[in-house]
Amino acid sequence: MKTKYLMILGLLVIVVIVLTYTYFQRPSKGKGKVEVIIQDCISLCESALQHDVDLSVGPCLSDNNPEWKHSDWVCDVAHWPREDVDNNPSNQCKEFREGRAHHFVEVTPECGYIRHR
Repeated sequence: MKTKYLMILGLLVIVVIVLTYTYFQRPSKGKGKVEVIIQDCISLCESALQHDVDLSVGPCLSDNNPEWKHSDWVCDVAHWPREDVDNNPSNQCKEFREGRAHHFVEVTPECGYIRHR
């Protein structure tokens, strides 16, 4: 009986940890500059999915894309957790690699927010 309660308690702790982590990985709902850039990257990703672009290799969505209006920022697709394909320079944003952009937003191939810097 005691073991059953410990298992339930353990599962509840795991659920709370996962939910807390997920909450803090999502961008806030505010309308600050960074939040707008994050949402624009997610929208760019969703548009690519609607046009059947293969996002599984983690392409850069902002390079040479007239829809991307944020100078000094790039929008990149990556995996969470990262995979080897994400470290391939041909899949990374050229502007960031070459130092012409200093900030990035990463989204998953399903357009979920990963992180920004």
